[in-house]
Amino acid sequence: MNRRQFLSAAGAAATTLVAGGCSSTPSGPTGTSGPGSSGTPAPDGAPQTIVSGLNVPWSIVFLPDRSALVSQRDDARISQITEDGRVRTVGDVADVAPRGEGGLQGLAVAPDDPRTVFAYYTTDDDNRVVRMDFDDARLGAPRPIMTGLDTAFNHHGGAMLFDRDGTLFVAVGDAARPDVAQDVRARNGKILRITRDGRPAPGNPFGNEVWSYGHRNVEGLAFDRAGRLWATEFGQNDRDELNLIRRGGNYGWPEVEGESDDPRWIPPVTTWSTGEASPAGLAIVGDRAYVAALRGRRLWEVPLQGETAGAPVARFTDEYGRIRAVAAAPDGSLWMATSNTDGRGLPGDGDDRILRIPLS
Repeated sequence: MNRRQFLSAAGAAATTLVAGGCSSTPSGPTGTSGPGSSGTPAPDGAPQTIVSGLNVPWSIVFLPDRSALVSQRDDARISQITEDGRVRTVGDVADVAPRGEGGLQGLAVAPDDPRTVFAYYTTDDDNRVVRMDFDDARLGAPRPIMTGLDTAFNHHGGAMLFDRDGTLFVAVGDAARPDVAQDVRARNGKILRITRDGRPAPGNPFGNEVWSYGHRNVEGLAFDRAGRLWATEFGQNDRDELNLIRRGGNYGWPEVEGESDDPRWIPPVTTWSTGEASPAGLAIVGDRAYVAALRGRRLWEVPLQGETAGAPVARFTDEYGRIRAVAAAPDGSLWMATSNTDGRGLPGDGDDRILRIPLS
């Protein structure tokens, strides 16, 4: 079975970013133009189900033994899943209070410390970041390192990622309070950069936890091989975004959504109409970004060209339903998680699932 059998129609041709504030709703994705890329991994084969019967799998992080820890949003469970599909529960987080889009969300493991697991989740009162000891069998009790993040029915954010130096990036949604995203003294509507004990990391631009601002709802973070940070972002009515994140950058929400040539805002590298994306998880392998699309019910493949991007290509459209998480696996494949049990999808037999996608 060749890759063409799994290739959906390509997005619109790449364009340069257009002028304006909030755009009208054009159809099709856009990306900044640039030289073509070659020799980078792309899906090449049928996805294979690794495990089924999960409850809203939200985040996938890999351990040195090539197994993965997977958070399940609504039942607050963390499972360890091996490459051959063996599953065991390693933790149930007691104080998680799932509601709306919140619950147990992002996981992160520092590259030099697989025995400490960080998690982002919703309680009755807030969103928070905790750390848990991991003895290869069970997770210990959560120890909060950041509390008091505003919470709401939606716009929680929740993505987390360590850089090579062991500094933790945390995406925090605007908690349905758009104006807070432009206040650099507030933590909501931001990407934060913190130490492992929750303090502002040295070198942050505003002397607090804030790294970038003007965000609505970021649920995907990934580094490319040059160490640049990328993020997926949900738009409101018009445009979803893939952004290159810069220190102290203002990404415009709620003043702008999608493309803009206003110098106050950093424009997105790639956009989609909201019906084609609702971009959640993000993984980068080689020179390609892979974006999980919830409402779009597909996986977007975006060729990266330094700080720009080529035209996105849609893959697996409507084959697996809502796609929430995607992660680069140690064996060079992708793991992709469906999200059909989240109250907005139509669960089929085996949902929710994690699938392995071979890359060539």
